[in-house]
Amino acid sequence: MRGIVFDGNKTIEERIFQDPSPGPNQVVIQMKSSGLCGSDLKPYRASKLELGKRAETICGHEPCGQVVAIGENVTNVKTDDRIIVHHYSGCRICKYCLSGWTQLCQSDKQRVYGFNAHGANADYQLIEDYMCVPMPDALSYEEGAAIACGTGTAFQALRRLNLSGKDVIAIFGQGPVGLSATFLGSHMGARILAVDPIPERRKLAIDLGAWATVDPGKYDSVTQIMELTSGQGADCTLDATGIGSVRAEAIRSTKIWGRACLVGEGGDLNLQPSPDIIHRQINLYGSWTFSTLILKELSEWVVNRELPLSNIITHRYSLDDVSKAFEIFNQGKTGKAVINWN
Repeated sequence: MRGIVFDGNKTIEERIFQDPSPGPNQVVIQMKSSGLCGSDLKPYRASKLELGKRAETICGHEPCGQVVAIGENVTNVKTDDRIIVHHYSGCRICKYCLSGWTQLCQSDKQRVYGFNAHGANADYQLIEDYMCVPMPDALSYEEGAAIACGTGTAFQALRRLNLSGKDVIAIFGQGPVGLSATFLGSHMGARILAVDPIPERRKLAIDLGAWATVDPGKYDSVTQIMELTSGQGADCTLDATGIGSVRAEAIRSTKIWGRACLVGEGGDLNLQPSPDIIHRQINLYGSWTFSTLILKELSEWVVNRELPLSNIITHRYSLDDVSKAFEIFNQGKTGKAVINWN
């Protein structure tokens, strides 16, 4: 089968790998759609030395496809089932694995597919049976791929914030995760303030339901958000950038008694705890992806409400065009980008 690996310094290489065969409790998925995620850009931009073993590992962690083979003892799926892949595996027996939060497994068996185990950018993927999340028939494969990471991550963060139609939420960063939060949050009834320096992304945010946008290149984002909220600040804020200074702005633009959630990976954060958090009674959350149950809940929520999730997808490619896909995605002007198989 064909598989894609990062080869260092913004280069992509297609290699031939052996077709996978399932062992006990394992499943082989024929890939139908795979999403590109902002967290792919760090290894994409890294040198080959920095990549280490990742240069031998198939990339991609937003898999969606169809079951083509099952191993012994597999009872939860059958061949031809349409599947969203929860891209983590673990020990199977700890409280985190048993509750569907496999990424929190503390054992040495914990794996993140597309990082330290072969991922989604290949014709087939070998996974553990409990990583399979059944997908409603009304959901397209590319919508399932979006849910498999970026959109699912946004949904879980909004759940952490207990977002409702009473809220004004400022969402910092309108990449795939932030844009998904804008789309989902607007359908939850909240007023969305979409913060991003890139004009194309601000326009996408408006198209997908944002009430107003904030251009941090114009002047201070905190000041702009205060102006848009009559000096109160946003009821809640979400940072999807992972940039330290932006994270601090998200927290400082949150109203007294408000809620702030950090989603963007990496970077740092410098705050003065008393004036920025304690004296303003801020609830500060961290949110890391989602459980298998959250993926199922989101899939059904999108279908039951007939949400046009495909509207967040602006760029579609084949596996043959994956180098071009990453080159354009790296420019930071797209919405969701996916790789589709016929």
